Amino acid sequence: MSEKHIDEISGVETTGHEWDGIRELNNPMPRWWVWTFYATILWAIGYAIAYPAIPMITSATKGYLGFSSRAELQQDLDLAKASQVKFQDMIAAKTVQEIDADPALREFAIAGGASAFKVNCAPCHGSGASGGPGFPNLNDDDWLWGGDLDSIQTTIAHGIRFDNDADTHVSEMPAFADMLDKDQIRQVAAYVWSLTNKPSDEALAEAGKQVFLDNCAACHGEDAKGKLEMGAPNLADAIWLKGRGEEAIVQQVTAPKHGVMPGWSVRLGNTTVKELTVFVHALGGGQ
Repeated sequence: MSEKHIDEISGVETTGHEWDGIRELNNPMPRWWVWTFYATILWAIGYAIAYPAIPMITSATKGYLGFSSRAELQQDLDLAKASQVKFQDMIAAKTVQEIDADPALREFAIAGGASAFKVNCAPCHGSGASGGPGFPNLNDDDWLWGGDLDSIQTTIAHGIRFDNDADTHVSEMPAFADMLDKDQIRQVAAYVWSLTNKPSDEALAEAGKQVFLDNCAACHGEDAKGKLEMGAPNLADAIWLKGRGEEAIVQQVTAPKHGVMPGWSVRLGNTTVKELTVFVHALGGGQ
């Protein structure tokens, strides 16, 4: 048996391995590290026995404790649903005014309405309810059919121009290209634009005032501030749903665009409709 080689510089025994004249020192791992490593192996074995751990062909080992993360999640969901039932029953039994007047119930309704809004309403009105071209901004105080709780509830429940609901809101602006000539349409467009902006031609706008009174005031009112009962928008508040500018107004007067909103009562149920009502009303523009 050959003698053990001791490194002259470090005084440490070498392993006997040598590469290009370089010897490998025999420095064993610290004992505390080795025992810790052994402990982790024992822990892994114990964990594999106690919990689901080893994958099989169609499933996995169940574990001695029978733990299931899915079952635990389902228990949490069941508890959450059970705690919500009380509030949902109260919402179902109360009017939107009563819900809005109860701080705890109002908070729950707003939370539920916000969730329902993201799933059902955000694709058109935006995640922040700020709307877009052809889709109303629900944060401001400009309402086509009224912004009080009852009006909002009716609009959400029955929709606008929704053929599948007999109680839906219905209003249609006629195509004035069949009634007015092009000059009159440009005159009335200049006048409507002049209510909140500087028109392209003052004389054109002045002539358009009479055209407006003769043809548009019946729905929009002589002051052009609209009529909620008819769904006629306010034209004097600088909020434009279909487009801004005289050209956009000319197009709308000539061949109006009519949006459609579905009635949500059948799909979502009255409780969720009430939650949506309170949520939309709470956005800041509710009357």
